[in-house]
Amino acid sequence: MKKIVVIGPESTGKSTLSADLAKAFNTVWVPEFARDYLIAQDGFYEEEDLLTIAKGQLALEEEAGVNAKDILVCDTDLYVLKVWSEHKYGRCDNWILEQIAQRKYDLYLLTYIDVTWEDDPLREHPDEEMRNHFYNVYRDIVMNSGVPWIDVRGTETERLSAASLAIKNMFKVH
Repeated sequence: MKKIVVIGPESTGKSTLSADLAKAFNTVWVPEFARDYLIAQDGFYEEEDLLTIAKGQLALEEEAGVNAKDILVCDTDLYVLKVWSEHKYGRCDNWILEQIAQRKYDLYLLTYIDVTWEDDPLREHPDEEMRNHFYNVYRDIVMNSGVPWIDVRGTETERLSAASLAIKNMFKVH
């Protein structure tokens, strides 16, 4: 089974692309654990919550992996928590960093900021400058990850088409 991670700044269509890819490839996708966790917390979190979120994300990934066919699409990975933690708290829990080093993925799909921002009480950085900053941070991460990656831009249809083509070409799945 190949693991594909959709990664990028807030409100760039990651969940939509993840769900669309899972449907296109008749498999399952791993939603973002943080969303439900933060809804249950009324959007409030502290630094130690990030470790709980990380463990929850990995548990969802393991559960979904049991039902995946050929590929598993992950709406996020722990790099997102690393970026989030370092931006907000200036550091990241060592357990999260260890998990990043140990876990292996096969493809990153980096979502660009050309999607219109959708207001959501859980999102924190709507301004263009911060969206661009985080896009560049994630681009640096995927470029240095040693894992193949593609930049995904355009409409929902264009994004799905580009991502699907990359997956088909790379992994010979249909």
